[in-house]
Amino acid sequence: MLLNLIPIGLGLVIGLTTGGKLGNLAHLRVRWVWVVFAAFIVREAIVFRPLNRVDGVQYVYVASEILLIAWTIFHIRYVPAIWVVTAGSALNLIVVLANGGFMPVLANHPGVFAGGHVGQYILMGPSTNLNWLGDWINIPGPLGGSGSPGDVVIAIGIGIVLLLGTVNEPGETSRRIVSDPP
Repeated sequence: MLLNLIPIGLGLVIGLTTGGKLGNLAHLRVRWVWVVFAAFIVREAIVFRPLNRVDGVQYVYVASEILLIAWTIFHIRYVPAIWVVTAGSALNLIVVLANGGFMPVLANHPGVFAGGHVGQYILMGPSTNLNWLGDWINIPGPLGGSGSPGDVVIAIGIGIVLLLGTVNEPGETSRRIVSDPP
């Protein structure tokens, strides 16, 4: 959660201080926003009991990740820099697929215990693959937890999308923040 809030705030603040307008975000050609909300709700819901102990629930997580990637790919032509979010989601999907539908996490991740899984999470160890793409980044604070390099890329991408969305006038696909020299 905190991982996303900082880039969102920075993207908006930088966009607004460089002459952007919050109202410009309303003109982004974003369709099917409900898909994003549904995918995130599903991803979070499968961590809670009793769903987190159901065999095969990790494939629901995989499906939600694929859905988010498809949604961002559809919007690449319409939303500046959303490809960064796509890249981060793809990194997460790669590590999850390499681990049979599970995201490997460090032992300090809440809810994960030795020898098992909770929802889409599995304890990181020698039997898991691509651990460097798993949830190993410690995010401090009350809203913290663990994050993956893919999560970081997604968060940065969201911040860039908001920055560019505020500085671009309606109908523009991109605008330089710094003007050309005379």
